Amino acid sequence: MAEFLTFAAQEMLTKVASLATQEFTLLWGFKGELANLRESLLFLEAVLRDAEQKRQDQGEAVKLWLEKVVDIAHLADDVLDDYGYELLRRKVELRNQMKKKVLNFFSLSNPILFRVKLAHKIKKINTYLENLGKRASGFGFVSRPSLEARSSHDRRIDRETYSDFKKDETNIIGRKDVVEDIVKALTKSNNNQKNDLSVLAIVGMGGLGKTTLAKSIYHHDKIHQHFQEKMWFCVSTTFEVNSILRGILESLKPEHAAVQAIDAICRNLKKELKEKRYLLVLDDVWNEDAQKWEELISCLVNVNDTQGSSILITTRSDKVADMVETLPRCDLEKLSDDECWLILKDRAIPVGSAPIVEDQEKIGREIAKKCGGVPLIAKVLGNIMRSKKFDRWKSIVESDIWDLPEEKNRILAILKLSFDELKSPSLKQCFAYCSMFIKDFEFEKDDLIQLWMAQGWLYHSPDQNNLEMEDRGNEYFTILLQNSFFQDVRRDDYGDIITCKMHDLVHDLAERVSKSKYLQSLFSNGAVLDNNSPGFKALRVLNLYKADIQELPNSIGKLRHLRYLNVMKTKIKTFPRSLGQLYNLQTFKMPDHLEAFPKEIANLINLRHIYFGKNMKVPAGILGRLTNLRSLPFVKIGKETGTGIEELGGLDHLKDTLSIYNLEHVRDKEEVEKANLVGKEHVRKLFLRWTPSRPSNGADSDEVVLKSCDHILIWNF
Repeated sequence: MAEFLTFAAQEMLTKVASLATQEFTLLWGFKGELANLRESLLFLEAVLRDAEQKRQDQGEAVKLWLEKVVDIAHLADDVLDDYGYELLRRKVELRNQMKKKVLNFFSLSNPILFRVKLAHKIKKINTYLENLGKRASGFGFVSRPSLEARSSHDRRIDRETYSDFKKDETNIIGRKDVVEDIVKALTKSNNNQKNDLSVLAIVGMGGLGKTTLAKSIYHHDKIHQHFQEKMWFCVSTTFEVNSILRGILESLKPEHAAVQAIDAICRNLKKELKEKRYLLVLDDVWNEDAQKWEELISCLVNVNDTQGSSILITTRSDKVADMVETLPRCDLEKLSDDECWLILKDRAIPVGSAPIVEDQEKIGREIAKKCGGVPLIAKVLGNIMRSKKFDRWKSIVESDIWDLPEEKNRILAILKLSFDELKSPSLKQCFAYCSMFIKDFEFEKDDLIQLWMAQGWLYHSPDQNNLEMEDRGNEYFTILLQNSFFQDVRRDDYGDIITCKMHDLVHDLAERVSKSKYLQSLFSNGAVLDNNSPGFKALRVLNLYKADIQELPNSIGKLRHLRYLNVMKTKIKTFPRSLGQLYNLQTFKMPDHLEAFPKEIANLINLRHIYFGKNMKVPAGILGRLTNLRSLPFVKIGKETGTGIEELGGLDHLKDTLSIYNLEHVRDKEEVEKANLVGKEHVRKLFLRWTPSRPSNGADSDEVVLKSCDHILIWNF
């Protein structure tokens, strides 16, 4: 079946069901319909869990049904988002009228008419969902509880490894030094410690050759001489302590294979391993549950007199390695193009063939670059080259790797297993979204999280307590990094990650699983936009970074769903007044050289992140109204006009870094106290800056500023 659609539909239903649980203030007339909507969404979400479980091909009818589920879920999302927009609009208009001290109720839109229209739309959606639920039973799908564990047994088929070398694994290329380093670490560890087990982890993405490397270590002469017993067990995605211990015992004494009780298994292991130094290889470990790991180790450490024994594990997950390792890990690097060429040549040129000519080697080395340093890809492409005549090798260079018919499913299956193991549909959506960018693109971590947030994949759910969207985004980013979906990380001077990249093959996987027609993002270089198309009006993200444009159309205000707007490094000097109608906007990135700061921003009460140039003068009374801000590039205190430090008073959600310039313009102690710097509990780094040789308004105000932030790490004061 269309399994790539399943996670997208699951995520969308979960999100909309979460929205439908929120308490709205204008619900008169359709509370019942909203409750029905939530129940229908949750039911279909449970049905989709069953569809996810039944991975076999279900035919075109199921694919069409899934597409319809996604369509209706997006329709419900847009309807509820329209309602949220209306609430924000009314809140802003009411606040603006209160500020003018003239309350004109007639200027507000008719709430009764709006409720009637909304109730009609929700009722229509409920009818659609009810029909979709009825059709699900015809496909044999049932409602599956969310707590029911998804079985991984099917995916273990054909993945179980064994310690013996395969025919093509005896000649290991590019790893000899790594093998020697690990052998040395294992044979030198814990020689004088009685029963402590050393654990060393080999970490890397799928296809890098972790299992082949572990086999080379397992069969090394020094390992054979040092350890009295060697055991190999392939764990894979299901970490069952009983099964692992039983497998270890069976490798020692096959006649004990029938032993089932864990107590009996542990007694037999104590007997067989007593006073022996052993090496245990646990291949392909995915378990991140520390309790399960402790259950396994507790049995092994109870064996008497096994000093110097070691465990070697292979895993794709940094988190697994962090949990188990007692020795420095081996982060397996990609091979060089030259090393990939050696693998290709070994596969492509049969023994006894004539030496290759210069043209053959030139094309072969071009193919080696397509391997991306991954040995598995080199082996697969080498096999393809072997089956083709030399004059057909060029077609491999010109083909996308996923278009090559031979053995492509093997590559995809290995990489996709990491994707399948991602826990939540929204996390899978975040990964798939990365396909929007070109290969070798350098992601900015914060920007990527803001894009995920704009798409609605970091929404608040009841089981996450008070976890903010940015915090959830950071968690998702960390999970993807730990599972080798991201690489080439760059950090700032404080050790925080600022950018990363994605391996070309992982990017190919993201493209494969990203089949949604509802990404609702537009990245444009300034081409003419169709302002009247339904797709344009439904945008959540509009990225015009470096676009060759001088202005935004007045119709920008019609993008009521827009959450992210980036016009940095454009020629825009001013913004239309309709900018102030983007009430849902969460992230706004402006060019450096504006004629004036747009006052309409004061209406964007949902704004969480704002970016503007260092020379920008922000008028008084704007920043103080943006009480949802989580990040602010800097604040310049005005002398007679401009932002006053007291405007920071209500910005208690600010996080991480805050820079305040021109503090010599602070007038008195009262202004500093109103700024409530002591209440900025989420700010980790605070930069306080006075102009050199400045005339201060008084040493007392300077001292008060410093005292008000003694709980924060202060730099450059």
